[in-house]
Amino acid sequence: MLEGPVKIIVPTGSLGAGALEEEVRYGLSRGAHAIATDAGSTDSGAAYLALGISKNNRGSVKRDLTILMRAAADARIPLIVGTSGQAGGDANVNWTRDIAVEVARELGIRPRIALLYCEQDKADLKARNAAGKVTPLPPAGALDDDAIDACDHIVAAMGPEPYVAALEAGADIILGGRTTDTAVIAAFALMKGAPSGPAWHAGKVSECGAQCTVYRDRGSGVLITIDADGFEVEPLTLDNRCDPYSVSAHMLYENSDPFRLTEPGGVLDVTDAEYKPVSDRMVRVTGSLWEPQPYTMKLEGAGRGRFQTLMLVGIQDPDIMANVDVFHDRMLAALYDRVKKTMGPAAGDFHISLRMYGWNAVSGDRPPEGTPPPRELGVLFVATAETQEIATQIAKACNPYFFHFPLKMDEELPSYGFAFGPADIERGPVYEFRLNHVVHVDDPFELVRTEWVDLDKREAA
Repeated sequence: MLEGPVKIIVPTGSLGAGALEEEVRYGLSRGAHAIATDAGSTDSGAAYLALGISKNNRGSVKRDLTILMRAAADARIPLIVGTSGQAGGDANVNWTRDIAVEVARELGIRPRIALLYCEQDKADLKARNAAGKVTPLPPAGALDDDAIDACDHIVAAMGPEPYVAALEAGADIILGGRTTDTAVIAAFALMKGAPSGPAWHAGKVSECGAQCTVYRDRGSGVLITIDADGFEVEPLTLDNRCDPYSVSAHMLYENSDPFRLTEPGGVLDVTDAEYKPVSDRMVRVTGSLWEPQPYTMKLEGAGRGRFQTLMLVGIQDPDIMANVDVFHDRMLAALYDRVKKTMGPAAGDFHISLRMYGWNAVSGDRPPEGTPPPRELGVLFVATAETQEIATQIAKACNPYFFHFPLKMDEELPSYGFAFGPADIERGPVYEFRLNHVVHVDDPFELVRTEWVDLDKREAA
């Protein structure tokens, strides 16, 4: 049973993005009961899970943790972090753990730290898949063992239950593995007995900190207050504000349906939610509902694939600018022909792409007829092959044509503006997400491991 409103500081959209000390102080002055923040996502690609590394630099994460751990210790409230180290794999959690331990030592505090791990064993997943416990999400097909084996690391996105259990066990700090952004923030309110609809909706609205405010460049975080009937959200910076549009719009962030959001164990339904200003800075939301569903956890698996080597040129030739598609097709055909003639079977199953930045590099689609010619192009050459050595040899074979290929063969050879020397840049392996599936579980804890950090023992060691 909820005894009173629950106030949670969401200091930033991602740990390491820049928590502001003055904002945290304001949240504490408003009576905050907890600090909760996400620390990662899949937005930046598969490499961070496959490699077990963070996108954010260590210094920025340590800076934020120092601010938040000091504030939490002084106020004697918990600090909750989800998807630690960008991808939430075991190595990512441990990387964040080591920073937190270092900060604790420097601050002279001894927090009880819970570590929530959700990296999955391949043999166990194969058994669950064989038992029909794994189902695909569109557009993926049925999961097979080869796809599981192709992953370097696989995580199962947690819901709030492991966080609630850690809080009830006395955790001062929780560093969680891969978790839905919403669950990280909803967990504390759910533990305190808040209704599921408002708790989940408040977590969704605040997951990216100040992104739900009117002036998203003013400040970093928000304060959410959850009660028995709904929740309120306000910026942690006084010269910013929320309005019904900025708050309601966040349901569309990373969600194709503006009214329904699927989470572990249920669906958040805001079809009948009402958003009303209660001051010039604060919005109150009521009418959010939670529909319990069979418990599923999304599987994210990442692995390395083939290797790539890059080259880059800039072109301003007006004839080429007026015939970009023709130039692209002729050069690409010439490059393939060059590799086949100079390397033969040694090139293996290779691929070359030319990405015309300034024309259609983002979409790959041919612009509509009549599109004005660009002022200049950046042409990125990408060779993909089975090994790094072969990819680089393909680039070297293509080098003369890539830098000097004319639009018309009877003209003098041009020289394009190459960006670097040597021209070929070894990019390394391609990292790919290989799973887009959910695993059905009977217990929210069965794919999660909890460990505790005893700082006294660490210091003694």
